[in-house]
Amino acid sequence: MKNLLRIFFYLIIAILITGNSNAQIQNPRNTAYQWSTDTTNHVVNLSEIILVLPRKAFPAIDYPGFIGKEKGLASFFRHEPVISIALNGEAKAYPLNMLTMHEMSNDSLGGIPILPTYCPLCNSSVVYDRRLTHNGENYLLNFEVSGMLRNSGMVMADQQTETWWQQLTGQGIVGKLAGAMLEVVPSLVISVDEFFTRYPEGKILSPETGTRVQERYGTNPYIGYDKKENKPYERFYDHTKLDTRLPAMERVIDVKGKNNFKIYPFSIIAKKRVINDTYDGKPIVIFHSQKTVSILDSQQISESKAIGSVTVFSSMVEGKKLTFKKKRNKFMDQQTGSTWDVTGLCIKGKLKGKELIPEPHSNHFAFAWLTNYPDSEIYEEE
Repeated sequence: MKNLLRIFFYLIIAILITGNSNAQIQNPRNTAYQWSTDTTNHVVNLSEIILVLPRKAFPAIDYPGFIGKEKGLASFFRHEPVISIALNGEAKAYPLNMLTMHEMSNDSLGGIPILPTYCPLCNSSVVYDRRLTHNGENYLLNFEVSGMLRNSGMVMADQQTETWWQQLTGQGIVGKLAGAMLEVVPSLVISVDEFFTRYPEGKILSPETGTRVQERYGTNPYIGYDKKENKPYERFYDHTKLDTRLPAMERVIDVKGKNNFKIYPFSIIAKKRVINDTYDGKPIVIFHSQKTVSILDSQQISESKAIGSVTVFSSMVEGKKLTFKKKRNKFMDQQTGSTWDVTGLCIKGKLKGKELIPEPHSNHFAFAWLTNYPDSEIYEEE
């Protein structure tokens, strides 16, 4: 009898602990909580997480259909941005406007299981490998949008363990896999036109998804959100956390070093058009092209302001460091006079056919990046 009472006592304690953990999550609208996640295992403060929408509120776009160049150019505005991924001889493009409605896609490319993601509230576009090894176990994960936010950033959830993940960082933050890190897959954010110029045999996400949001593709639900004087929505982000070193909605590109990150503001990149830099012993080059538009400006994407494409590469080719300058709409290396495009392909000159290796990077609003990585070094114009 005493043993039974002891077991019952510990069960009650466990239930209370779990219940209290769940109660720490903000739920201002009393949204239905539909998770079996182990909230006692977490690496962030649970009170930073806001439950905004019920589970499955975002329609899934898993293993989707794709179309080729002819249909792609007819279906999408030429200058709207896409996440471009090239792996093992295959290339796919995921329009950010479609991802605004879905925020992620479980897919595969070149035999690699991938997860293209986009959080419009943070303007964070990152691609992850869905394979994970953690504590000696191997996982192949499928993800969904949790309906939760942390610091205005999307919280993802895997369907295998129901662990919650911070989309911007790729870190498991609550649940069985808390503390694990997803591996970033190199990608570029470029225009539809730039994608098909570089990859004429490439495929772009088909707008025929059969989901309830299909008719909204090409439109922007966050009209004027990315105005430089704006701040993130206060209901999702504590403005006292804002880093004053950069405007909240300044777009930035991150480059990872051995122990830290360096970020490059879009405003400086757009002015210089090319940045040759070395960070943590790693020589890089940053290219800017002009025509790609914002998807967080006008209601109609085709009427939005141009912000340009920014891409980042190692500047080492065949063991030699190259330096670059902008020449008209292309880029020229000063060592051989060869001409390169924004995707890192040499299209003319001595090095024609060579490719720069993409440096893993992603695009974000400054407030989102600096909230997660406040010690990042910030590139300053010389």
